[in-house]
Amino acid sequence: MSATDLDAAATLAAPSAGDAAAVRTVGLTKRFPGGQVAVDGIDLRVPAGAVYGFLGPNGSGKTTTIRMLLGLIAPTSGSVELLGQSMPGAIASVLPRVGALVEGPAFHPYLSGRDNLRRADAADRSTDPRTASRRIAAALDRVGLTAAAGKRYRAYSLGMRQRLGLAVALLRPRELMVLDEPTNGLDPQGTREVRHLVHDLAADGTTVVVSSHLLSEVEQMCSHVGVMSAGRLVAQGSLEEVRGAATVRVEVETADAAVARRVLADVGLQGAVATPTGVVADLGAAEPERVLAALVGAGVGVRQYVLHRPTLEDLFVTLTGEGFDVER
Repeated sequence: MSATDLDAAATLAAPSAGDAAAVRTVGLTKRFPGGQVAVDGIDLRVPAGAVYGFLGPNGSGKTTTIRMLLGLIAPTSGSVELLGQSMPGAIASVLPRVGALVEGPAFHPYLSGRDNLRRADAADRSTDPRTASRRIAAALDRVGLTAAAGKRYRAYSLGMRQRLGLAVALLRPRELMVLDEPTNGLDPQGTREVRHLVHDLAADGTTVVVSSHLLSEVEQMCSHVGVMSAGRLVAQGSLEEVRGAATVRVEVETADAAVARRVLADVGLQGAVATPTGVVADLGAAEPERVLAALVGAGVGVRQYVLHRPTLEDLFVTLTGEGFDVER
């Protein structure tokens, strides 16, 4: 990706006014004692009804941002709106409408999964105790823990503990769900179940923010993404917009590489370089069909003509300079 592409990706980070947003921050900053800036003036925007993938390497500021959104830590500066209301002023009325799984919830090891949910539900004064048993059973069923509901938490695997954390967030209907690494510790089947659960939540109208290190899951789950790097939000928008900020590359396999490079330059393609089998160049705004027609019209013997569209992993590596897990 060129410097121009990086600039284009960065402009996607600017929130647009007017559209409904479930999460909006302006200049959100967190500076810790000693001067460390964990989050540096980010303008986050999560459209209502979106499944928003929040990406970034370790230490990029994702979890700190999530903790500020939920009122777990106070920002140094900037503002936060959740579900259209300013935080922390509206925290009492907003947080009951928000479910969250952040850094693994704490449970009592000697209680069963079901009894842990009972304690969590009883601590929520906004729920109706008369419906607790029904809601607990529904939450356990939704995360696939009905059969293990009577087992003590200390005997749960890491994946089962993660599922129980999700069950807490599902004890009542939520307008916004914030999930920090929800597939952590899950086997492939459990990961697929979480993906389907996120899709179901979105279908019900819930906005979901998913912080994840699995790009393959993000690409299957999410409609929008935001990419953090060193405390800054370096790209944000719909999945299509963020991918579209990166240049498509054209690869031409031909024995007439010199002529092909001249033709590509004539039709406006930049960054053309020779390869062992031909030439590659940035497609830019050119239409690929016209590029191919120009090559053929100039007598270039085209053996193969391929468009390389950047993946989310390609974009991530370019924006952050770091690799990323693409599969479990």
